[in-house]
Amino acid sequence: MSSRVTTDGVTPELRAEGLSSQARQTHYPRYALTNCTLYTGHQVLQNHALVIEAASILDLVPIAHLAPDLPRLDGRGWAAAPGFIDLQLNGCGGVMFNDEITADTLDTMHRTNLQSGTTSFLPTLITTSDAAMESAIALVTEYRRRHPQRVLGLHLEGPYLNPKRSGIHNKAYVRSADRAMVRRLVEAGPAVVKLVTLAPEMVSSEYIQQLAQAGIVVAAGHTDASFEAALAGFDAGIAMVTHLFNAMSAWQGRSPGLVGAVFSRPGVYAGIIVDGHHVHYGSVDLAKRIKQDRLVLVSDATPPVGTHLESFVIGGQQVFYRDGRCISADGTLGGAALTLMEAVANCVHQVGIPLAEALRMATLYPARAIGVDRGLGLLAAGYQANLVLFDLATFQVKGCIDQGQPAWCSADFRPFG
Repeated sequence: MSSRVTTDGVTPELRAEGLSSQARQTHYPRYALTNCTLYTGHQVLQNHALVIEAASILDLVPIAHLAPDLPRLDGRGWAAAPGFIDLQLNGCGGVMFNDEITADTLDTMHRTNLQSGTTSFLPTLITTSDAAMESAIALVTEYRRRHPQRVLGLHLEGPYLNPKRSGIHNKAYVRSADRAMVRRLVEAGPAVVKLVTLAPEMVSSEYIQQLAQAGIVVAAGHTDASFEAALAGFDAGIAMVTHLFNAMSAWQGRSPGLVGAVFSRPGVYAGIIVDGHHVHYGSVDLAKRIKQDRLVLVSDATPPVGTHLESFVIGGQQVFYRDGRCISADGTLGGAALTLMEAVANCVHQVGIPLAEALRMATLYPARAIGVDRGLGLLAAGYQANLVLFDLATFQVKGCIDQGQPAWCSADFRPFG
């Protein structure tokens, strides 16, 4: 395994593009973000300012209405949007959540995320042992006491999957759901276990109902479910599908499968990996036309993101990062090397989705999918002051505001200094 990642998960090149010492040491209780195009989630505004106080957005006003003595952060003519929300993040910055279930791992993932505009995420634990699941539950419970807007909960992708569709997951841990562990997930609740991916044909409707009734979002994934079994899963409480088109029964004329089932249910959300490797752009376009505001961008990111890693291990298999793909020796895709900023750019340039809508696919729609849209996913008064600033021409992230404070900036952006 080859890596140039530093101990805090940031490459030397990106470390050099950090915040100025003044920005790192100064807390700004109230200021206005000006001179940028604001993609609020409902409107696209120019000649307006976002007034930020502490960790929240205080107001959104015309520039002319700002108090003359209010400190201003110059957006340099870039675009500003809500911070991205990633519902499927296995790792990044040289770390894999499954490998080290620690606060340091979550900190590294967050620091790496900021470089590409993601301010909130669900650390994703793929198929593993009950003991590892318990460790992740305990960690996220404690971590969220300190950083509730950073880590929004845990995504358990497995272990209750169909072995025929387990992909890169370690088949030794793929197993049937048991009453005791389902009860444990219900007890942890949606503040800790936010999302569970399972194969509906492998899990009883009773267990699906218990999870859903507890407020946990249940998703169908790594499944060979028939059209009928998928619909029964939706009726039991499944509200989402994980990485649409990948590791699931396909849509065929005489057998619509899970893909056909999710297309037949307008209210069901679908995560999708728009990297050009997992899903053909034509299929992304079709899914968008059908699912509309229920299609959500996810990264499915793995350790190479934000580093120079050439290989890593996932599900007990070595995965190689080559030509933008993460692939095992037998040709199985093992996660992605994608950021949500890149996914947004691909939606615009490759699929033809308008920028404002592509941004909603990475902000408002994932917030709605997991029920956190009252405080995240929009630029509006009362919402969390989590923002990404990026160049409209290149889609390069220039800065990230986390809980109201400039948290990462490129070399050509020096806030307040």
